[in-house]
Amino acid sequence: MEKIKIGYSPCPNDTFIFDALVHGKIDTEGLEFEVHHADVEELNRLAFAGELPVCKLSYHAFAHLWKDYQLLRAGSALGNNCGPLLVAARPFSEEEVAGAKIAIPGQHTTANFLLSFAFPAAQQRQEYLFSDIEGAVLAGQVDLGLLIHENRFTYAQRGLHKVMDLGQYWEEQTGLPIPLGGIAVRRDLPEELKQKIGRLLRKSVEYAFAHPLASAEYVAEHAQEMDVEVCRQHINLYVTENSIDFGPKGEAAIAQLMQSLNIQADLPLWVAI
Repeated sequence: MEKIKIGYSPCPNDTFIFDALVHGKIDTEGLEFEVHHADVEELNRLAFAGELPVCKLSYHAFAHLWKDYQLLRAGSALGNNCGPLLVAARPFSEEEVAGAKIAIPGQHTTANFLLSFAFPAAQQRQEYLFSDIEGAVLAGQVDLGLLIHENRFTYAQRGLHKVMDLGQYWEEQTGLPIPLGGIAVRRDLPEELKQKIGRLLRKSVEYAFAHPLASAEYVAEHAQEMDVEVCRQHINLYVTENSIDFGPKGEAAIAQLMQSLNIQADLPLWVAI
């Protein structure tokens, strides 16, 4: 068995789609996967260091890594009504955002890109682990927090107020799905191996859809938010038909993100099927 190191987050959407791949529930065609779980920004940093042959990363990070990595067409968190939320401990107007102190889940997260897309003048940003942002806002350490993952479902019950849905703003401005995160492979891997990993990942996602309870134990083992209903909502929001193949709309969304950053690539961005 050839062993491949792969990095992805412990969040329910990732453990749901990777369960079949890493636990041998599908035929892995002679590959074995060594898993490294990490927060999304830590995965971005590892990708910048080139340490992971296969890695979940933010599309914002990929926009700066396209010379070193290519995207796989399966495994994306890319869709509608699933973007990051800007929240505050009190009602907060959009006009106040420019001068506010804002907690972000990482410099290279797509959430931070979308904050710049909506509020380019907002420059007072502090990086936090995504799961600590709610607490930072409630404790008054920052004025606003940028929420991703499970916290998207829990902020209201913890007394926070939504200032803007940044994903909704992106969709209104571009007419495209929100490119949050995708799975990338290093360009220097053999083409046949990259195609095989992409093929296996698609099979893993299809298995997850066909057997939605098969990953329940793995999801629960790693979830930050242990409530089963929150985990279910998380998976349903971020794992969609775009997770099987991001398709033409996904291609357009990725291109739009890179265009917004004034980045022009002259190499194929995704592995051919």
